[in-house]
Amino acid sequence: MTQCINSLAQIAQKYDAIVFDQWGVLHDGSCAYAGAIDCLIGLAEAGYSLSVLSNSGKRAAPNAKRIAAMGFSNGLFNQIMTSGEALWHDIDRGKIAQSKFFAIERAQGDALAWAEGLRIELTELHNAQAVLLMGLPDAAKLADWQPVLDQAFAADLPIFCSNPDQHSPRADGLVISAGALARVYSQRSGRVIYYGKPHRPVFQALSTSLQAQRFLMVGDSLEHDIAGAQAVGWDSVLIQKGLYASAFSNADHDVVLKTLLKDLACPPPTYSIKQLQ
Repeated sequence: MTQCINSLAQIAQKYDAIVFDQWGVLHDGSCAYAGAIDCLIGLAEAGYSLSVLSNSGKRAAPNAKRIAAMGFSNGLFNQIMTSGEALWHDIDRGKIAQSKFFAIERAQGDALAWAEGLRIELTELHNAQAVLLMGLPDAAKLADWQPVLDQAFAADLPIFCSNPDQHSPRADGLVISAGALARVYSQRSGRVIYYGKPHRPVFQALSTSLQAQRFLMVGDSLEHDIAGAQAVGWDSVLIQKGLYASAFSNADHDVVLKTLLKDLACPPPTYSIKQLQ
């Protein structure tokens, strides 16, 4: 049964490593959530190991720069791991056969910056061996990408999705994210290779790197953060004022959580908290 808590400090002593999602937990894409910076500073000063595990198509370094600009000092974290970082390393190690990619990105230049150091080519769709799905522009609609999916499907191209999130929180609400487009492709029997939560490899990579035993995942997505954590034996905390903020707003917590778990067919989180504090 999920336990409601008022602060992470209540339970932090039970864990060797506390791992945070980004969007919906630390920040809304534009600025840090109220109390989040003070919470992490307090945990770090108390000696707890803090890391970030994010479904971001970008590599770890630009994500570290982003959150540092919002006030989260890089010194707070033992490690920042992203799904884009994991994909970059698999390509660099020769684990992926394709070398010509058509990129779908949130902002122009994202893919070019991500690919630096790799022996790959970013090319037009008709010349590609695979699609690199890093992100979608904030104003994107899934229908906008149907012609691209049609052409990729006709050519039997795999999609490497380095951001499995269906939606992402922003300051003014939710936007459709890359995982939603990947799901559309998968539903028509297109090949999709996912990097990131809830898939086991990215959790295991961070676990091995940190060499800890007792992990706590703090996230706002039942499908990605909570389900992924349970699959690898981690405890978890659900942030209510993230992805499901509108559902939890002015409603009974237990009723909302029960409904979400049923609708999403997800396991319950170990703990639930309104926001990071």
